[in-house]
Amino acid sequence: MTTAATTPWILGLTGGIGSGKSAAAERFVELGVHLVDADQAARWVVEPGRPALASIVEHFGPAVLQADGQLDRAALRQLIFTDPAQRKWLEQLLHPLIGQEIFSYLAKGRSPYAVYVSPLLIESGQYRKTQRVLVIDVPQTLQVARTLARDHTSAEQVQAILQAQLPREERLHHADDVVVNDGDLGHLHAQIDRLHNFYLTLRGGQP
Repeated sequence: MTTAATTPWILGLTGGIGSGKSAAAERFVELGVHLVDADQAARWVVEPGRPALASIVEHFGPAVLQADGQLDRAALRQLIFTDPAQRKWLEQLLHPLIGQEIFSYLAKGRSPYAVYVSPLLIESGQYRKTQRVLVIDVPQTLQVARTLARDHTSAEQVQAILQAQLPREERLHHADDVVVNDGDLGHLHAQIDRLHNFYLTLRGGQP
């Protein structure tokens, strides 16, 4: 049985679009840290055989399934896109399940601390379930340039995403630690490595 002494404390990792969250997360994994991604967990809870998928099919009908029994995300998106009430129903079903999935997975970690990566860590309120928050920060001009290069999207779309996300100042307000990712990958890794060594000295996420 897991005891409080062996359960890892949880570091919440977040940042705006194009900030380099994924590269930071990969470095933590390379360092042997137990990590879960919110998007990953959202996929787990709707896998075939899971209760959430059965509830979705019961509610929306078999048209939301692919031939192999997997959830047809595009079909489901189409159904909820134009109907706020249906979207709310789906969120109320999935959000608690995703939260349970994430935190039960994190508690099984063998490392002294575990990392939970979420672009909406602050907005969703899930930062309250973490012991410490790390924000990957980057100047907005660099956010735009990186996202344009990575996603081959338009500048207008990137601006729309930035507008929809939490303002940078508010995200930083919730941070216990900040990594400014305005250099190359080596520069990012050096900052993560330094924080990792610091985190290994913490008990429960606090000095």
